[in-house]
Amino acid sequence: MRVPPVVHLAGAALAQRTVGRPPTRGSLLASAPFVAASGWLAGGAVREFVRRGTTVDPMTVDRASTLVRTGPNAVTRNPMYLGMAVLLTGHAVARRSPLALLPVAGLVAALDHWQIPAEEAALAQRFEDYAGYVASVPRWL
Repeated sequence: MRVPPVVHLAGAALAQRTVGRPPTRGSLLASAPFVAASGWLAGGAVREFVRRGTTVDPMTVDRASTLVRTGPNAVTRNPMYLGMAVLLTGHAVARRSPLALLPVAGLVAALDHWQIPAEEAALAQRFEDYAGYVASVPRWL
């Protein structure tokens, strides 16, 4: 049974709150590029999926109607998940804590082990050109 990725994200963010110090104005400014990159990755991917009329729900990949290869998906096959990881990295920077990077690693490991392989199998079965996409665009970066 897979857990929705947003649940993993929430758990990792809560874990980060247990370490580090409260953010300061300077640490929030330092985290801003991470937040911006996260927005481009995740938000841009959602926009491309919606524009092409395909599902953004990671639990219903079998309903995908289009293989999106544009926008952030031209750089990484998992821009929404990479966006989550980058957002959590920004949160670790804001909290000024190297330990707060551990939940980021946990999120990436969980998605890489449970979620992404299931999605890749569904997409490979659904789209003839998926193998070419895999060969030309990395899973993460």
